[in-house]
Amino acid sequence: MDAIVLAGGYATRMWPITRNRPKMLLPVGDTTVIDKTLAQLDDNDDVEDVYISTNERFAADFKNYVDEQGYEKPELSVEDTSDEDEKFGVVGALAQLIDREGLDDDLLIIAGDNMVGFDIEDFVGFFEDKESPVLAAYDVGDRERAKSYGLVELDGDEVINFQEKPDEPNTTLASIACYAFPADVLPKFDTYLANDENPDEPGWFLQWLQDRQSVYAFTFEDVWFDIGEAAAYLDAVDWKLGGEPKIADSATVENSDLNGSTHVMDGATVKNATLTDTLVFPDAHVEDAELTDTVFDEKATVEGIDLTESLIGSYSVVADE
Repeated sequence: MDAIVLAGGYATRMWPITRNRPKMLLPVGDTTVIDKTLAQLDDNDDVEDVYISTNERFAADFKNYVDEQGYEKPELSVEDTSDEDEKFGVVGALAQLIDREGLDDDLLIIAGDNMVGFDIEDFVGFFEDKESPVLAAYDVGDRERAKSYGLVELDGDEVINFQEKPDEPNTTLASIACYAFPADVLPKFDTYLANDENPDEPGWFLQWLQDRQSVYAFTFEDVWFDIGEAAAYLDAVDWKLGGEPKIADSATVENSDLNGSTHVMDGATVKNATLTDTLVFPDAHVEDAELTDTVFDEKATVEGIDLTESLIGSYSVVADE
């Protein structure tokens, strides 16, 4: 089996903190968003080759990260794009990667911005038992929230209906971006696209496929974070830190209150401040400020200003004049 980790997006909803870095490499405690996925794929004996599907803008970031972490299997497969407007859609990019790398084995696909609690080994085992296309599904538990996702209805483990971001959800069971396909399904990506079907989301391909053969759902009750915006990113950090502050050994915190899952990273300085559920990236400086639900990027400075639900870019200076 081969694996593809989807990491080609530009995360414009999280700019400026993702303007010059892929969101998959955002810190989550001592790891990053993508670490658990790469580590599990690297250790899984059923997975032979791992491709990180990314774009030209972030290829060097991923190459350097994989080398630094010492992962053995992951290698880059680079889309010919460097801007959001040039993207092919996820299904289009997958079809190109399958052709570019000559893939002809069973295939696991997982989004690099997904943080999931289940073990990928369990998902692969479920797929091997079914010998059919499989998706992972999570009950979001709220019909209003369900409107934002592709939803699946099941008969046992088999998918019998899809709804893509419906106004009136029939279920709260969301299909997350984790799929497995038998080798004989791979040519159908080209067939799907040749019929002018939607190239943007894999869920549309699964819905098209389900009309032609059985598709099954691996349901799980552990955590799932879809890191598409800052609030979800902060939720993931809160889960990782367990609601407790974390201060790097090389950080300086003086006369300050740190509350919730606040993380002050290497070389950062916090003085005379109150921080709640806030991330202070390396070498940033906070002084005489109150920050809540804020992400504060590397080497930025804030002084004498209170901020809530804010994203502060690297090297920015936000101060009371």
